[in-house]
Amino acid sequence: MQPRNMSMSGVVDLAAVKAAQEAKAKAEQARAEAARQGGGGGAVSPSSLVIDVDEAGFERDVLQRSNEVPVVIDFWAEWCEPCKQLSPVLERLAVEYGGRLLLAKIDVDANQMLMQQFGVQGIPAVFAVVAGQALPLFQGAASEQQIRGTLDQLVQVAEERFGLTGLTVDPAAGAPAGGPAEEVQAGPYDVLLEAAVRALDAGDFGGAVQAYKNVLSDDPGNTEAKLGLAQAELLGRVQGLDPQQVRKDAADRPADVAAQITAADLDLVGGHVEDAFGRLIDTVRRTAGDDRDAVRLRLIELFEVVGAEDPRVIAARRALARALF
Repeated sequence: MQPRNMSMSGVVDLAAVKAAQEAKAKAEQARAEAARQGGGGGAVSPSSLVIDVDEAGFERDVLQRSNEVPVVIDFWAEWCEPCKQLSPVLERLAVEYGGRLLLAKIDVDANQMLMQQFGVQGIPAVFAVVAGQALPLFQGAASEQQIRGTLDQLVQVAEERFGLTGLTVDPAAGAPAGGPAEEVQAGPYDVLLEAAVRALDAGDFGGAVQAYKNVLSDDPGNTEAKLGLAQAELLGRVQGLDPQQVRKDAADRPADVAAQITAADLDLVGGHVEDAFGRLIDTVRRTAGDDRDAVRLRLIELFEVVGAEDPRVIAARRALARALF
């Protein structure tokens, strides 16, 4: 089954000014209450970012928690083969996002009422609840890249419009007793990362991509590998291109999505970061459907290259949200 509703268009209803202000107030209240109860920070363990939810605990575990963190709901069943492929990806990403979202797993066989309340027609189906309000994310199988793009938009909207900054995660809280958290890490990452850098220096972008993927297959949250993979893929895409022809094509065919994406790649490699971001955001505004999704995904990839903390990325994310919603 192909993914449907792989967008955040449902957030439009959530963006009403009154709802946003009420949600921010609830978020502040929830954080204050957590501080009073938890005393010292209220950090959670990575394992608590994925929870099983039933009808009895739905209000507590989903509705109330959605006032402090976006809650992603995975409707699944034991007999559903696509669910068995999607659920592990969602669980891994929930931990990787480091408290910016919470994953709630709901077995539809045991919770028919919740399934009906959300209007679930088939599974796997993924929804989100933000500040007590529900919206559909997608139904059916989806690539990890598509899922990441949707989750990126979810956490961005939750923070910017509702003030939901997520949960504080203590990695050591999930470590086995009697040993430091570092002992949980496994794999010759230094060797693999060094091999990737050597491949980049030699112009072997394919080899670098594979080396970074080898690290990420074992350690999906490895920041250095994620950044290196994005850079290697970008350099591989622009290798052998004629810059003059690329820019001419983009100027002559402003509606050509592929031409604009390629030109943005060259802009970024040439150090024109704002130009690259601006070009793709303008293209998002002019497109719809699959074309818009392709542009959005490439923009998110370029954000990875520059770095999430870069002011230009932060500004571009806000501009992208305005263009999308």
